[in-house]
Amino acid sequence: MTRVEFIYDFGSPNAYFCHKVLPALARRTGAQIDYIPCLLGGIFKATNNQSPFTAFAGIRNKPQYDQLEMQRFMQKHQLTEFQLNPFFPVNTLMLMRGAVAAQRLGWHEAYVEAMFHFMWEQPRKLDNPEIFQQTLMDAELDAAALLPLLADDGVKQELISNTSAVVERGAFGIPTFFVGGEMWFGKDRLRELEEYVLEGAALPSS
Repeated sequence: MTRVEFIYDFGSPNAYFCHKVLPALARRTGAQIDYIPCLLGGIFKATNNQSPFTAFAGIRNKPQYDQLEMQRFMQKHQLTEFQLNPFFPVNTLMLMRGAVAAQRLGWHEAYVEAMFHFMWEQPRKLDNPEIFQQTLMDAELDAAALLPLLADDGVKQELISNTSAVVERGAFGIPTFFVGGEMWFGKDRLRELEEYVLEGAALPSS
């Protein structure tokens, strides 16, 4: 089984789009999708990168074309629940530490589903601690178990280490995918990623 590492941060709408379509890709290819929580702001700082919203804000026609491509992607994949978050940009440090903590608690998948939902489908200001706690409760996740772990030095360091490691492997933004030493960036590379996985699966075993 091919392992696909999905580098994600809840603050990226393109990471949300990938999250929604990755299950179908996994079914078609038989790949195992491993979610790796990283801090997008940390990646930007380490690579001297900027968000597309900032980097392309002054380029005539580019933001409008990006919106068109987003609409095309949503139509192609029938993603009807997406909403722009009115609180964007949201500081995701707490959320991403929460993702590492949820991995330790054994319910990372449920946590990811809830946070993407309340970031991009029923948008909330998730960098507000009270709203974050209420969101955990609304999603029927164990807030009492997770919240103390946000201050745990091991959780903090694991998020830092995840972020540093993907930068060293070549990442400069999110969503990023790795299969072994090969990397793809952006939702627009999902087709190439899928083709690579299928080609690898088709090779005869030695």
